[in-house]
Amino acid sequence: MVQGVQIIDGVIQNVNPATGQLIDPLVAATTPSDLADVISKANAAQNAWGDLPLDERIALLRKGLAAVEPIAEELADTITKEMGKISAEAKMEVDDAIALKDAWLEMVKEANEDVKLGDGKAESVIVRDPLGVVVVISPWNFPAGEIPFLAIPALASGNTVIVKPSEVTPLTGAMYTSALASALPEGVLQVVQGDGQVGEQLCSSEDIHMVAMTGSSATGKRIMEKCAKNLKRIVLELGGKDPMIVFADADLDKAANDAVANSLFNAGQVCCAVERIYIDKSVQTEFEQKVVELAKKQTVGIPTNNGVTLGPMVSTVQMENVKKQVDESIEKGASVLYKSEVPGGEGGNFYPVTVLSDLKQDMLIQSAETFGPVVAMATFDGSEEEAAKLANDTEYGLASYVYSGDLKKASRVARKIRSGQVGINCYSLVAAQPKCPWIGHKMSGFGSHSGMDGFRSFSVPKSLVFTTNAPE
Repeated sequence: MVQGVQIIDGVIQNVNPATGQLIDPLVAATTPSDLADVISKANAAQNAWGDLPLDERIALLRKGLAAVEPIAEELADTITKEMGKISAEAKMEVDDAIALKDAWLEMVKEANEDVKLGDGKAESVIVRDPLGVVVVISPWNFPAGEIPFLAIPALASGNTVIVKPSEVTPLTGAMYTSALASALPEGVLQVVQGDGQVGEQLCSSEDIHMVAMTGSSATGKRIMEKCAKNLKRIVLELGGKDPMIVFADADLDKAANDAVANSLFNAGQVCCAVERIYIDKSVQTEFEQKVVELAKKQTVGIPTNNGVTLGPMVSTVQMENVKKQVDESIEKGASVLYKSEVPGGEGGNFYPVTVLSDLKQDMLIQSAETFGPVVAMATFDGSEEEAAKLANDTEYGLASYVYSGDLKKASRVARKIRSGQVGINCYSLVAAQPKCPWIGHKMSGFGSHSGMDGFRSFSVPKSLVFTTNAPE
């Protein structure tokens, strides 16, 4: 049961987190027999799809991405209804997903092209074979935007794909996947609905050849366990507890702005959100004052209302998790520098923007993923050694951030941090070059997606070896 979502009489109880009301239309969970049919259809379609030339597959995928454009507004509205994202952020998510049809799709194509090696006398050609049927398990926090990052490279590689959206956002997942599938041959891309039982049946099936998932580390462990029996390939992009280091020589205005923005974006429900801020003790007071002033400009409310910058938490389960962490930290001595107002009345999962200071490493909020609208601040002694030590004091390793006016110092610290990406004076999710992989160290993931390495995760290289020049 993810985020407390119930399935009653085979129907997903899809609740609007801003109102507490059920969302129409109702979505039925896929039955075991229907799921078996979907898997069979995917396998039947795979050979023909994989035999299509790469250029033709890419052209069809481009048409599929373009097919999302006519439903963009409705899709964004559905995201807001299902998981509470404010309208502007939901629109941005959809627009970004559509924009993948241009330069990004060309990179996917490039990653899958043949590579010729040799000295002109004897040559080898590296080609890439599809794996078969790939399952994509997508998350609720970016219910449209995350699907293409896994599904498109899998499809481009010649695999057929079955998407299982989070049961928190079934309508969004179905709308996006169906639009994309409208340009593809039957059976190449399908969507199924349900909770962990559906996911377990997919992962356990001998007729599924790879599972790619974005979600929690706990779910990732269960997927890995189910896939181990048949040595299925997996790509898991999991949770994070991402640190931000602020040295005394940093641009404190920019650092404070980024700290607030990237702690609170999507109500903090982002795997690479800033969740731990370590400030050089010598600038603590100045930095914290800047953070509080920026936090006061945030407004929690109905996500479709003008002026609202944060909507509700996705569920009461998530809201209570954040409250537990905040309350425990206060009991252990944390200072509350600011707490915003929230809408009155009942039914909405609204949690206040909260700014905490004087946090210690033994507090739950410094170790467990928070996934909420909290700006969490602690201090360090200003040394590179302690900065790296504190950043690495976690079981996670998704993203990290280092702010300093000395780029050489920032680079030294960044190299010591065990995470998949380190933003130096920036938010890496937005600023990274498109060919960078998205990968988690430690408990933050297994394998990678995005970037040239990630695009190749959905196929197997094969060497064609010649003692002469290879044919064109």
